[in-house]
Amino acid sequence: MSEPPIDRSDEFHLKELVKMQAEEAVTTLLERAAELRSSDLFILSEGRYATIAVRRLGTVEKLAVVSVEQGRQLISHIKANARMDIAERRRPMDGRWIQDLSTRRLDMRVSTVPTLHGEDLTLRLWDHSLGLLSLDQLGMSKTEINTLMYMLHHPAGLLLVTGPTGTGKTTTLYASLKHLNDGTRKINTLEDPIEYALEGVRQSQTNAKLGLDFPELLRSVLRQAPDVIMVGEIRDKDTASTAVRASNSGHLVLATLHSPTAAGAVQSLVALGAHPYFLSGCLLGVVAQRLVRTLCPKCRVRYDFSESPDTFRDIDDLLEPGEGTAIYGPGGCEECYQVGYSARTGLFEILTVNQEIRRLVSRGAPSHEIEQAGIRSGLVVFRRGALLKVARGITSTEEILRDVPAEQLGLED
Repeated sequence: MSEPPIDRSDEFHLKELVKMQAEEAVTTLLERAAELRSSDLFILSEGRYATIAVRRLGTVEKLAVVSVEQGRQLISHIKANARMDIAERRRPMDGRWIQDLSTRRLDMRVSTVPTLHGEDLTLRLWDHSLGLLSLDQLGMSKTEINTLMYMLHHPAGLLLVTGPTGTGKTTTLYASLKHLNDGTRKINTLEDPIEYALEGVRQSQTNAKLGLDFPELLRSVLRQAPDVIMVGEIRDKDTASTAVRASNSGHLVLATLHSPTAAGAVQSLVALGAHPYFLSGCLLGVVAQRLVRTLCPKCRVRYDFSESPDTFRDIDDLLEPGEGTAIYGPGGCEECYQVGYSARTGLFEILTVNQEIRRLVSRGAPSHEIEQAGIRSGLVVFRRGALLKVARGITSTEEILRDVPAEQLGLED
């Protein structure tokens, strides 16, 4: 049987990969993944062959197809460098590998998992040359940045960053820590795993084998006299209640949570066991986010929408002079590898908690009431924020519909 074709072979010829030894082949793949600014590199066992792919701008793209044997060799080489047991293929494993390439240094989280056809491997890539993003590089408007900075400069309280997996929550938290890390505060983090090493920040990692989970680690960190605590994820009752208690006792706590909207985060935390009264007293705000691809500035295509003059009427109050005069879509050029998009940016809902919202949280009000109170105090919901990025030519309507659920855009019946 013939193997499936290699995608995008006109851009990157990997036919020579089959002739390379494992070390050279892995280096070649890492160079290409870094050149594409990929977030992940995958080696996937398919039965008759192994697929090599990357995740670029949130979309999986195939790079090459190799034999089953070569796929195993590549996985074994990476596992050896990450100090993982190369003989163990039946259990999931995790490791870490830092590799210096010709022009950059890659810090990689390595994860393997057994599947029906063999072992799959995922490399989460961080290019040191790109550095950590600052607050003004996340894609927030000036108003949103100022709102976030206002919350970060509170001496105590709870700030939640929410959204599905892969929407940049950790990036936002690290940008916040980078802003706070000026030498005047003692900052401790609790992570699973530690994503990036931050100079001057005391970082701790959970360890399931030792029974060291978030609740126990958080209780221990509280005895270290921190000013700021970052909790990688609130995922259980003990972590939720301890984080709320720490926020009420004079610490600034930053944490991630899985919730689709900013207002919905309150109910998510209460569902995990946080007491509404204590939560209302410590909650500073919620940053909910999504990631959307940005149009390539060199090849984006302008479209006339004169027959739909009301397209941006809902956000007239947010537009600057000259904005909202056109709609743009993806083109395709060498700069963006013919996909029409060149980067990603954040789409945000930032809910600041005021006295009205505190009263609603305290009595366990539903999320739609909290959202309406937030809108009255300036909350820009996803629907309006998405329209604003389209009006400014940052992204396309197709991209918004692809990445933001219909109910959050007000498109459901």
